[in-house]
Amino acid sequence: MLEKYLVKQKFESYEDFINNYELIIPENFNFAYDVVDSWAAADKNKRALLHVDDCDHETSYTFADLKRLSDACVNAFAGLGIGKGDVVMLILKQRAEAWICMLALHKLGAVVIPATYQLMPKDIVYRCNAASVKMIVCVDDRELLDNIAVAAPECKTLEHVGVVGEQVFGKGFVDFRELIRTSSSDFKRPEGAQASKAYDRMLVYFSSGTTGMPKMVAHDYTYPLGHITTAAYWQETRDNTRHLTMSDSGWAKFGWGKIYGQWICGAEIVAYDTEKFVPLKLLKLISRLNLTTFCAPPTVYRFLIKEDLKAYDFSSIKKACTAGEPLNPEVFERFKEATGLEICEGFGQSESSVMLANYPYRPVRPGSIGLPSPLYDIDIVDENGVPCEDGIVGSIVVKNLDKNYPTGLFKQYLGDLAANAAAFKNNMYNTGDTAWRDGDGYYYFVGRSDDIIKCSGYRIGPFEVESALLTHKSVLECAVTAAPDEVRGQVVKATVVLARGYEPSDALKKELQDHVKKITAPYKYPRIVEFVTELPKTISGKIKRGEIRGKG
Repeated sequence: MLEKYLVKQKFESYEDFINNYELIIPENFNFAYDVVDSWAAADKNKRALLHVDDCDHETSYTFADLKRLSDACVNAFAGLGIGKGDVVMLILKQRAEAWICMLALHKLGAVVIPATYQLMPKDIVYRCNAASVKMIVCVDDRELLDNIAVAAPECKTLEHVGVVGEQVFGKGFVDFRELIRTSSSDFKRPEGAQASKAYDRMLVYFSSGTTGMPKMVAHDYTYPLGHITTAAYWQETRDNTRHLTMSDSGWAKFGWGKIYGQWICGAEIVAYDTEKFVPLKLLKLISRLNLTTFCAPPTVYRFLIKEDLKAYDFSSIKKACTAGEPLNPEVFERFKEATGLEICEGFGQSESSVMLANYPYRPVRPGSIGLPSPLYDIDIVDENGVPCEDGIVGSIVVKNLDKNYPTGLFKQYLGDLAANAAAFKNNMYNTGDTAWRDGDGYYYFVGRSDDIIKCSGYRIGPFEVESALLTHKSVLECAVTAAPDEVRGQVVKATVVLARGYEPSDALKKELQDHVKKITAPYKYPRIVEFVTELPKTISGKIKRGEIRGKG
């Protein structure tokens, strides 16, 4: 399938990759028709999706199955009045319907909003009204259904709620699984005015919302092609292999690792439909499923290395990747020691495909988010937009947008002039993330601009302090933030989750402080250490540092 969308598929070096990577973008490109249905036509037995639940029940879907089911789903949506340009929010965890509904909505030319099942009524109201949502399709989670029922009267454009599951639904809820089952699978691709175009709006993500209200990140139908670099060249996903990315369907990582690039490559995707992440369950699953490629946020790897990894079988895995937050070097080394796999870090956002990554053409550098993707003209700039010298911390930007707007980069924040003005200026997109670059072109993440700690004239990035703390055997997880201080302006605060067998104490606080002083510059040590049982996180696994800062 890659040959349909790439002028050249194989590259001899990173320089060859950067200079000669070129996409072919058909005028009417639509991922559902041109990739999924094309695979179904080419091989009716080609495997596409393996659904696995907490009880180890497995259901396999071919591309032909997904074509048939998504066509029936199109008719189910159309019967409820959903058509081109209408907005539908999907809250489907990792049920197979997450893929089926997304494909169907792409076929219809409707706009998809993936969302997490953890939304509260106010979150549902905000999203529905901000995006003019016409329909919600959700899982039969009792708390979620109650939250939707509370929110629905305030959702001005909401007309239908479809539910996927086995529970008895209340008034106003549609049994959407049954509706798909009883709908005709006879459907033909629209033509003319009803057909989607490559640059029509396809998908809207609500940003993670670690600080402030989430922004609406708008992507068009070319977005899946931006993820060819994500899947084929960073994750090294291949035809007829099996890939697992740890992600709920409500997070942008779903688009990164569980549908677009992987299916363009022809891989089978694993839907691990779990209610709660349990490290030992995941390790058993990895040993059993004969995976070829694996991707997970650093949070998952931090939990895995606390287990006896050598007791589990990683031999089938050829590539392990991570993104979402920076990976601590200690985690990299311990995972490599136990499995032989180097975790290849990448960097990007809900607003993009992979921007920087440790690609196979150069050695992996622990602690580095890698080298620029050929799609993005990346640089580091200061607060005035002036390029920084190597070794100087600045903002990660995508420049020269007028010459070659990257396929995979979002088009705008919908309805937010202030956010667009802040992000797009001087012909650049400013990611809001800070990093520095070494002399060989590798980039090293420092933190969100809002996360930098300014203490007595020093600028301290939280990641380095967190990495130092994680080298202490008592620390399972930690988050470093700024705390206000009358004398220094701000001081470093460490919020720490302890590993099994350790209890909070003043002595342990002092031990951790002294440990950081030995690992990194002494002025970076945490003057405040707070022990907690868990860290607040988004559904994507990102630590909510803003929430921790808000607690003082």
